[in-house]
Amino acid sequence: MRKLTYYIACSVDGFIGDVTGDASAMLPYVDEEFLDFLKSEYPETVPTRGRRACGFDDLENKRFDTVIQGRLSYDLALKDGDVSPYAHLRQYVASRTLAASPSPEVEIVGEGLLDTVRELKAQEGGLDIYLCGGSRLAGELFDEIDQLVIKTYPIVYGTGMPMFAADCDVAGFALGEVRSFGNGAVVRTYDRAR
Repeated sequence: MRKLTYYIACSVDGFIGDVTGDASAMLPYVDEEFLDFLKSEYPETVPTRGRRACGFDDLENKRFDTVIQGRLSYDLALKDGDVSPYAHLRQYVASRTLAASPSPEVEIVGEGLLDTVRELKAQEGGLDIYLCGGSRLAGELFDEIDQLVIKTYPIVYGTGMPMFAADCDVAGFALGEVRSFGNGAVVRTYDRAR
């Protein structure tokens, strides 16, 4: 069974962006040390344009072969004219309002999202599924999330978009790896206690 991993950046106070979802205040923490970590551990989580700009588009996927993102996350790429932001992965966008995909490489899932995720998890394969965001989608899929990889940056928003924008039942997760960086960022991995 493949895992669904919610791999997300957040502030110390648990927000993944400001009230509009803008997370650009976190970008300065992607320094050389942090970028080296991304290249060695999670290269496929960097959008294709970013991989090309940083010179590591040739790196193989290490953990994920599929990405699921919400409409608001996908809109950020569309605003930049990028209709296939993760061209190196199978791409799914959860949206009840986007009728047709602007790219043949991106599948829109309007209805039956839970069934789609369960089918993806049941597929054979050595790599897992990257839940890219956003908070409403993570809340909707909360019970299907097997792992959290939380990149916490040393900033406080005070208010903003939470990691999960839904009423979720209390669920336990076991702490796995913890990695800290010179700039104050910390990456923690948690596996769901089932």
